[in-house]
Amino acid sequence: MLRTLVRMAENTAKRLRTDSLPVTSGDAVTIGTHNGHFHADEALAVYMLRTHIPTYHNARLIRTRDPALLETCHTVVDVGGEYEPARNRYDHHQRSFNTTFPGRPTKLSSAGLVYMHFGKEMIARRLQQDAEDETVGRIWNKLYESFIEALDAHDNGISVYDPAGISAAGLEKRFSDGGFTLGAMVGRLNLNWNDPQPSDPAEAQAVEDAQFLKASQRIGEEFDRDLDYYTRAWLPARALVAEAFAARPEYDPQGRIMVLKAQSCPWKDHLYTLEEEQADPNSKVLYVLYPEKPTPGAKWRVQCVPVSKDSFQSRKPLPEAWRGFRDEQLDGISSIPGCVFVHAAGFIGGNKTFEGALAMAKKALELQ
Repeated sequence: MLRTLVRMAENTAKRLRTDSLPVTSGDAVTIGTHNGHFHADEALAVYMLRTHIPTYHNARLIRTRDPALLETCHTVVDVGGEYEPARNRYDHHQRSFNTTFPGRPTKLSSAGLVYMHFGKEMIARRLQQDAEDETVGRIWNKLYESFIEALDAHDNGISVYDPAGISAAGLEKRFSDGGFTLGAMVGRLNLNWNDPQPSDPAEAQAVEDAQFLKASQRIGEEFDRDLDYYTRAWLPARALVAEAFAARPEYDPQGRIMVLKAQSCPWKDHLYTLEEEQADPNSKVLYVLYPEKPTPGAKWRVQCVPVSKDSFQSRKPLPEAWRGFRDEQLDGISSIPGCVFVHAAGFIGGNKTFEGALAMAKKALELQ
């Protein structure tokens, strides 16, 4: 079994070092990063370059800490002690390094550095637009906040919440979440301390490199899913949400009800952004209505707007007296025909018709 793994790893490593993309006469692009225990940031940095930037397609990869070898590389990430974009050096471990993504406080890792410098090109190629287009910039920012920043924080030892604040509040986790973060997902692909390894250093390095490739591909697949989502689903939804946001007075003079007429779409991010741009604290959306399916006769949902995107707390939950009831029983309690349900937690409900869903939202505004 070990011999088979070694042969596969050696073949993979050979391909990494021999396949190349000619850039100028006789030259080949080589990406250097460190060997040893690998992390999510350099795994993703390598993936983004080799997959999304034409210059690096099929680039060779060298994993080493040898300064002489790194000096021969076209591009170096996460090792070498240098951040010099003009020379394609993207390390963040030097004492003087404090670079952050525009508008964000988190110190960058190699993933953040590569994304900051090459992200707009990746997105522009996906959208087939100019890299300076406003929509490219919007996704560039959003993808950093939703995906890359977590890797930067993880690699730099930055907690999601202020440890001192948590300690002062006496907060403790109620259960284990399994520690399954993006960083942990990559970390689990490192060899275990007691896994059998070849005694020959070159063979052992080949086995380690093969695991790094698996990790780079794995984190890259997750990145690509987010890239696809934000370019193909999230961005087109903005126009629909903006239209619904502008039409709120049709349903409530204070703009507390928003209706997505045709179908549901990713609305939370866009709604919060539109509210910030409007800058009217007295005109917050409390309920969003949308059909369950984009077909005639579909049932309708009434969803409460959370206080923040990832919060389970609603700005104004549906009435407590309605929660946990269904169908005719809920019709009688609410005095609204066609009710389907209201969740026991009060964050969502449903009705057979748009008119019924709107009546539920309007009555919920009056109660509590």
